[in-house]
Amino acid sequence: MIETLVWTALALAVIGVYLSWTAGRLDRLHSRMDAARAALDAQLLLRRSSVVIEVAASGALDPASSIVLYEAAHAARQADEEHREVAESELSQALRAVFADAAQVEAVREAPGGEAAAEELAAAVRRVPMARRFHNDAVRAARALRRHRKVRWFRLAGHAPFPLAFEMDDEPPVDLADRP
Repeated sequence: MIETLVWTALALAVIGVYLSWTAGRLDRLHSRMDAARAALDAQLLLRRSSVVIEVAASGALDPASSIVLYEAAHAARQADEEHREVAESELSQALRAVFADAAQVEAVREAPGGEAAAEELAAAVRRVPMARRFHNDAVRAARALRRHRKVRWFRLAGHAPFPLAFEMDDEPPVDLADRP
């Protein structure tokens, strides 16, 4: 009788340690996902949108292109979470439309201070797909673990919302992406 209780207690302890380890792993995945989302937000809001607004206001582009870029960047910065993916996709499309011609990139480069602005814009549009990929990889890993039965049965995720990937059109303009 005592031997059975000892083995039962030992089995419950091993299961408890395993569930605790799984909950810790899930917590680390959620933390990684939050950090990746913060990095993505920094790339989208602080880098890409800011640089696009700076380039649009610099006067290096024709007025129509400047207005298109400024409005798309401003809309992306002001978008709420529900419409953010669409607004960021529209900014990517506006960038591709404006910088479809290599002459536009050269016009920005030839303006005073344009070399640095063009390099910063090129770096920003190259970093967005990487930041989005890191975020979506973290979301995918967290989703995979949260789908396990043990996580659902024992509610190891707590009250954390189900992770959502950030899906947007992030293809950079060819002439900007190819620059070093």
